[in-house]
Order: sequence, then C-alpha cells, then structure tokens
Amino acid sequence: MVPELLLCLGLGCAGALSPTCLSAQFRRPGDYILGGLFPFGKDTVNLTARSEPTLVVCERLFSDGLVWALAMRFAIDEINNSTSLLPGVTLGYDMYDTCFEPLVALQPSLLFLTRNGTTGILCNSTDCQPRVTAVIGPHKSDLCLATAKLFSSFLIPQVSYGASSEKLSNAELYPSFYRTVPSDKNLVEAVVLLLNRFGWNWIATIASDDEYGQGAQEIFLSIAGNNNICIAFEGLIPTDLSEPDAKNQLEDIINLINKTKVNIIVLFAFNLPAQALLEQSIRMGLSKKVWIGTNAWVLSDIPASIPNIQSIGTVLGFVMKAGTVPGFQEYVADLFTSVQQDEFCRGSRELNRLMKADVLDAPCKECDHISLGDLSFTLSISQVQPVHVAVYSVAYALHRALGCTAKACPKAPIRSWQLLQFMDTLPFEVNGQSFSFDQSHGTNTGYKLIFWSWKNGTLRYLPVGDYEQSLNIDESQIQFHTPDQKEPTSECFRHCKPGQVRRIKGFHLCCYDCTDCPENTFWSSKDSSSCTPCLQHQWAPARSTRCYERSERFLFWDEPLTIALLALMSITVLLTCLTALLFLRNLQTPLVQASGGERTLFALLCLVLLSLSCCLYVGKPSDTLCVMQEVVYALCLNGCFSTFLIKTLEIILVTELPRCAPSLLCWVTHRRSWLLVALCLLTQGLLCLCHLHLGPAYLGSDYKSLPTEVLLVCNTKSWWAFALLHGYNSCLALVCFLGTFMVQTLGKKYNLARGITFATLIYFIIWIFFVAIFATLRADLRAVTQVATTLIISLGILGTYYLPKCYIILFKPEMNTVDCFQNSIQEEPEEDS
Repeated sequence: MVPELLLCLGLGCAGALSPTCLSAQFRRPGDYILGGLFPFGKDTVNLTARSEPTLVVCERLFSDGLVWALAMRFAIDEINNSTSLLPGVTLGYDMYDTCFEPLVALQPSLLFLTRNGTTGILCNSTDCQPRVTAVIGPHKSDLCLATAKLFSSFLIPQVSYGASSEKLSNAELYPSFYRTVPSDKNLVEAVVLLLNRFGWNWIATIASDDEYGQGAQEIFLSIAGNNNICIAFEGLIPTDLSEPDAKNQLEDIINLINKTKVNIIVLFAFNLPAQALLEQSIRMGLSKKVWIGTNAWVLSDIPASIPNIQSIGTVLGFVMKAGTVPGFQEYVADLFTSVQQDEFCRGSRELNRLMKADVLDAPCKECDHISLGDLSFTLSISQVQPVHVAVYSVAYALHRALGCTAKACPKAPIRSWQLLQFMDTLPFEVNGQSFSFDQSHGTNTGYKLIFWSWKNGTLRYLPVGDYEQSLNIDESQIQFHTPDQKEPTSECFRHCKPGQVRRIKGFHLCCYDCTDCPENTFWSSKDSSSCTPCLQHQWAPARSTRCYERSERFLFWDEPLTIALLALMSITVLLTCLTALLFLRNLQTPLVQASGGERTLFALLCLVLLSLSCCLYVGKPSDTLCVMQEVVYALCLNGCFSTFLIKTLEIILVTELPRCAPSLLCWVTHRRSWLLVALCLLTQGLLCLCHLHLGPAYLGSDYKSLPTEVLLVCNTKSWWAFALLHGYNSCLALVCFLGTFMVQTLGKKYNLARGITFATLIYFIIWIFFVAIFATLRADLRAVTQVATTLIISLGILGTYYLPKCYIILFKPEMNTVDCFQNSIQEEPEEDS
C-alpha cells in the first residue's frame, strides 16, 4: 500500500501545476439518482452580510468533505460495475456542498425535492418521482436536523454518514432518516466507562456551541451524574470564532480549568473549535491535562498541526470503528490521473450538462487546483466506510424493492417513499461485514480508543482499546504526561468505606466528604446518602453496617454491686433480729416497757420486712414486682412509724396536756394502743388501694439510657398516686418529729423522745438526698439507689432509736430501772435539766 501511495503522490504533485476537472466529477446521470450533501468548503464569508438571497460562498476547501464525496462516487461506481447487486441498472449521483451551514444545505435539499426532469415543481404526491431517489449526508447533526425534517415530510430516505445527535434517534419525528454511525449516547457511555476505569470523578466538560457539542454534552451530564462523576464546570466554545468576545470566552474557560484544578477535560467539538481552545490553552500556559476527545477532532490534522501541541498533555479519543474500503485509495489515485486528461474531462463535462448542472454552481470549484499530495494525510486517516455503507444501504433497498435477481433487475419506477420499507427489513453485507439498522435507524459498530503517541516529533494514533458492549483497555500502551507515566488523579471525593456516608461539600452536589454513621444507625447500601436508624429494640456501634439486638438490663443477682447491697441487707436484717431478740429477752424491763413493749418487737419486725423488701428490686422486674415494691415499702415503714406515733402521742399528753393525760393515756400505753397501730396500717392499706386504682407502677423499657441494652425499669404512672402513697408516712414522721424535738428530761432520766426525733430526722434527710440523687443519677443505677435508700433508712432508724437502748441493756444495766424511766418526760427550762 505504501509504495502505491508514494507513486500516486508523485503523479499527483506532477499534475498539480495545471488545473484539472475534478470539480466535474460529482454529477452523473443514471436510472436512479442519489443526492449527496458533503462539506466541500468551510468558513463562509458572506453569511451575515447578505442583504439579498444570493448564494453563500465558502472560503476554504475542506479536504475531509472532498474525500467523503469521492467515497460516494467510488461506492456507486463499484455498484454499477457489480454483476449481482443491481445488474442492468445504473445509479447516478448529484452532489452539493453544505459548507457546514444549514442555510447552504437547504438549497440543494429543496432541489432534490423537485419533480424528476424539472427544476421548479415540488413533488407533493405519492405518484411524483422526485429528482433523487435517496440522499446521502450531510455530515453534521445540526445540518441533519434541518434537512431530516424536510426529507421526512416527503418520506425520502436520507442516510447520514456522520450525524450522531441523539435527537435524530426519534424515528417518529424523522421516519426517513438513517445513519451509519453510532449515536452520541453510545459515545458518551464509552467516555463514562473510561472515566470510571481510571477513577476520574472531578472533570470539566467543554463543547462547541452547536448541535453536536451541546447534544453530546447534555447526554454526558445526565449519564455522568448517575455514575458518581462530578462536573467541575461546563464550558461552550463559541461557533463564530471571529467575534470579538470569542477570545474572552476561551480565556474564561482556561481560567476556570485552573481555578477548579481539574486534570481531566472531556471535549465534544469539531476540529476548528477544538483547535481554538487548544491554541488558547497553549498561549495561556495551561498545565498538562488529560484531554478526552471524540471522532470529531482527534483524527483531524487541524488540531494535530498546532505548534507545540505536545505541551497540552495526554490525548485519548474515541473514534468510530470503521474498516478499510479496499481499492479506494487506488481509485482516488487513478481519478487524479484521469482528471488531467482532456478526453476524460470533456466526457465529464458532457455528463454534467445532461444533469442540468447549471441549476446550482459546481460543488467544489477549488478541487481543480489541488493535487493528490494535498489529500495524502486526509486519505490516511479519514474514515470513509460510513459513506461507503450508506450508499450500499440504499442500493440493497433498491435491490429488494425492484425484486432483482442475481442476473438482472427490472427497471421499474420506484418512488422514494417505497424504499423505506426495505431499508431495515434485512441486514446487508459490505466487504464481508454485516450491517443493519436498529429501531432508531442507526448502526452501532462500536468505538476504538486511540492515544496520541509522539515519537521524535511525529504523531501516531495508537489504538489502546475498544468499546462495544464493554470497554477493554491496554493500559500498558498509554504513557501519561505524569513523571512516572501513570494515570493522574482527578477526584473531588474519595470512595466511602462501609459504614460511611457522603456529606456534600461546596457548591457541587457530587463533591462530598465521608462521615461515619453515628451510634444506633447503620449503612444500608452502597448508594446511601444517609445513615438508616436502627429499630427501637436494636443498637449499632459507630460506622456499622448492621444492627444488633439489644440485651435486657436490670439488677442481676450475680453483679458485684448487687452482692454488696445484699450483704448490707443481710447485716441490717441480722442487727435488727439481734435487737429484737435482745428486746424479747428483756421485754419486762423498764426500758423496753417505756419504749413500747410489744410494739417495739412489732416495729422491729416491720424493719426486718422493710430490709428484706430490697430483694424485690433484684432480678428481672415485672408489673407485679413493680407494684409490690411500692406497697411493701409503704406498709412496712408505716408499721414502724405507727409505733413511733403512739409514743409521740404519749409524750405530747404528758408534756402538753397534763390535765387530760390521766384519762387519755390508756389509749396509747395499754393494749388499746394496738387499735391505733391497726388504724394507721388500715389507712395506709386504703391509700395503697387508691394507688393501685389511680396509677400503679408498671414495667417499662428504656431504650435511651444505655447504648447497647434495653433497661427494664419500674415507671410511675401517676405522680399523684405516688405522692398520696408516700405522703402519709411522711406526715406521720413529721408529727413524730414536731411532737418530740422540744421535749426535755428531768435530772438524769433517759429522754425517750430523742430517739424518735433523730429517727424521723434521719428519714427526712435520707429522702431529700434520695430525691436529688434519683433525679440526676443514671437510669441503670436507680434501682441501686432505691435499695440503698431503703437499707439506710432501716439502719438509720435502728441506729438512732434501738441501738442506744441496746447499749443500756447490755452495758448500763444500772440505768434500766423504774426510777430512770418512770415519769421521765417533762417540759421544763433547759437550766433545770
């Protein structure tokens, strides 16, 4: 291939000294005419200055458009020379320049719609045969969006070889539009897979301000957002680079790249806008980046020829998979040789006259002044297979519509709209490769990933991967611009670990920090943006991925603190029992009789039961136990305080009511005193029933106090009932205290009132501390507080009222006399005591 090309180039350069008739090679008559729309020129010079409907003029030749037009000519000549596809039928062609402008493309499009054989009657009926049977092109999406509406109105098949806009996939809006290239959606999916492959999630996307750029960028933004790719900013390159603001817009884009510190730039643009942006980045000294391009510019010689282009960094690009077209380059070389021959040129001009070529100017006047050498680079990289396949798709549709056999085709009149049903019915084969149109009238041949490889200042397009259903990359062939030639990092966020969720930061919704899930919440899935709370009966540590069942918490029997309290309870019960035994043995002594006699034994029994009630607080609680705790405590304490009340009443009668004492003392000193004890207990019992009726204590589950356990506690349902239950005992204690704290003794006689005073005082002090501690202490220690309070009250009463008397019985028997205890209580001045 290379020697043949060198020979062709030599012949082309030799013939470039004299004009050729290449411009006359784009019209040929035939049984069926195919229209062609190709960008022969670029840079319109009079589009904005027109004041009359004159033809638009293009300033420069676009070599890629010329090569694509030659590819269509080659395909038609190949089909006409075929003996099996359309035998006995010839295809003609009529090609025009689009100049990359919709306005220019519409002029030949309207001509294609005129009745065959005329130039001014619009085909507007089913029997009308328009000037062309089908249209090949144009190349750009914005041109196709204009022409496709026109051709779809008349159901004329249009096959584009380059328009990739996703809008054109709507077969309802554009029923007669087909294309032989993948849509932008396929391209964008490939780009997103590439970004994910290297972990690049902080990128910039820049597009040309046209249908191709904006359409591809719009699809990219939607797909990228669903794949955890954060867009630092979106930029648009102005279409008209000659405008005064165009340079400022380019400078703003480069400044934003520097400001956001992105290392990856995805560029959806054609070659001229891409060239302008890359030139501006070089002028402004932009640091090296990774540029991800597309077929629209990465294979063009225009950006690649920018001075110092190597300084931009690494260029990766997706280009459509397109096979070679055998014989095309030899065909072009032979054609350039032929257009220098007078006889060939006279025949070409004669064929042009048969096509009424004077309707519009020649599509490529500048073509007469170029040589094969001018097209050498374009021929080496230009993808002409889409044009080749587009022509063959129409030829196969004609083959089916005409009912051709392998030997002949009937020359029946076929209307353009009749071809549509044959365009996508069956796959067709071109050069051994099978093609077919999908439901959106497109072909998805896949993409190649190429890498701009520089060696000794020469650019090579090195294939490093491919994409069809999945992306395959040979990373070893990619040499990045970094010092270690490894891929650069470009991340706005780090991947969160299990148990962490994203916390958005800054102005970009996909930029976030990773934060640990707090306690009692868990990380439910990979895409969670918040932690999921555990259920009430569950718990979870920080940064957890699951919840755990809570264990029950109460005062266990085998806990060290419980054992200590039970030991204290045992000591209290033992001391109380010993005291009771001592009082029982000395029941008839003056001291015991003066203290209450049998009533003291009853009080000590109540203290024993009060101490033993601490066992109700240990173990797993229940509603019954919660009720029993309150009732037993109140009744036992009431039994003790009722004996103190009787003694207090006796003291009050003697000291405050001496005249009434003889008649009333019998109610508080003899067996009748048990009636008062029973009355007190009966009253307390009624209050217990009210408590049970108004709002008894109940078992509750506390899920907030402990991080990993559920605390089983006894809750108060009604504080009024609680106050009523315990307030009665407090009233008894208050009466006892007020009736005894001012009482003095005569001489050296024993003061029985002091024991009651100190016992009740201890009771009030302990309750004050209990309320303060109970309100502030941790919930799991409240049962401990209740047990400790009960035991301290028992010990306090035992120590202040009973133990001094035990001391006298054991160690001061001389004081245990009738003289010391009979009539010992009298209210008199302190100095007489």
